[in-house]
Amino acid sequence: MMSKGNDNKAIVGRWFTEFWGATCNLSIVDELAVPDMLLQYSLHAPRRGHEDIKAFMAGFREAFPDLNFWGTADLIAEGDYVVGRWEGGGTHTGPAFSDFLIGSLPAATGRTMRFTGTTVLRIQNGKIVEEIGLDDGVTALQQLGLIRVV
Repeated sequence: MMSKGNDNKAIVGRWFTEFWGATCNLSIVDELAVPDMLLQYSLHAPRRGHEDIKAFMAGFREAFPDLNFWGTADLIAEGDYVVGRWEGGGTHTGPAFSDFLIGSLPAATGRTMRFTGTTVLRIQNGKIVEEIGLDDGVTALQQLGLIRVV
């Protein structure tokens, strides 16, 4: 019999692969997330709920068609929480993108971002309640030309 921690890691593993991975399956949001799930990272405004999260990812992937994130270490589970370290990014070859809090990109800049982060997900009753991540947004924004670091 699997432990709660292993069950929660399996849920998060599917989420990372099917939502954040190379090919995004937006129906995974309905399957694995509570209806008012919170998705929060420093680069973007917080998203809440299935439709808001799906719209965010659809726009992100339209602007960055090769967007992909993957785990870089084993998941750690404790109680309702699962922590994962990741790396990822993509190349902006799509339409203009205005979802970054610090600024917008015109269409098809050809700029590539690659950065890392750590994410904490809270699971209740087999569903993701929140995903809160700390990412290296400065690196991504610098690579995209939205900020200059001296």
